[in-house]
Amino acid sequence: MNRIDARFAELRAARRTGLIPFVTAGDPSTDAMPPLLHALAGSGADLIEIGVPFSDPMADGPTIQHASERALARGVGLAQIFDWIARFRKTDATTPIVLMGYLNPVEIYGYARFARDAVAAGVDGVLLVDCPPEEAQTAQALDAAGLRRIFLSGPTTAPERLAMLCERARGFLYHVAFAGVTGAKKLSLNDVRERVASIKALTQTPVAVGFGVRDAAAAAAIAQFADAVVIGSALVEALADAATTDAACVAAREFIAPIRAALDAARAA
Repeated sequence: MNRIDARFAELRAARRTGLIPFVTAGDPSTDAMPPLLHALAGSGADLIEIGVPFSDPMADGPTIQHASERALARGVGLAQIFDWIARFRKTDATTPIVLMGYLNPVEIYGYARFARDAVAAGVDGVLLVDCPPEEAQTAQALDAAGLRRIFLSGPTTAPERLAMLCERARGFLYHVAFAGVTGAKKLSLNDVRERVASIKALTQTPVAVGFGVRDAAAAAAIAQFADAVVIGSALVEALADAATTDAACVAAREFIAPIRAALDAARAA
């Protein structure tokens, strides 16, 4: 079973809401990456989303854009990211890893090669922002390798397209909480709740909510109706000034632990 499917089955059985932190590969430093992944998993992350640095991240706000720029300046690429994940897998065989990024780096690397190396490293899913389900042929090698392709829905997704996304969703469906880029500070929980309810009426695939989730309070509120919460820009901000690997790991633990506690308390209430 794919690790994503297994983890959501565990969460469902335990009546827990999943916590999915996002970090940009190679930021705040290249040395920090495997220890940082372990710090996140050890502090309560159920899945980890790793952003592949790209020069034109159209879905991302300034915080993640700047993190990508810093990582690219350090020469971070897919081969290095796969090596970090493989090193993480030596002592963590269960925490699912999802790569989030854009088609261009995958196109350059080669789809078949990317799929082979991703699976060998221990990647479980891929979210390609600019590769919608309509481009299924483009990502055929990823599907054939057993990688879960994570699709995005949003508040402006038309009903017909939402039905198609729900039919094709595997692993989990990532619902974007508002029409905008990552990191913005505008979140209408009532609107998100209604939208997630409409999605759940169409699919049994877990629904994760992200974009605009910045703290424990917002995460706990979303835990009342979503299967998982994705938190990215606020974590990337918290890590940005970490000068050492130890500092990055401490910052990650201090950020994640209260959110994990808030999610658990919200579901127990």
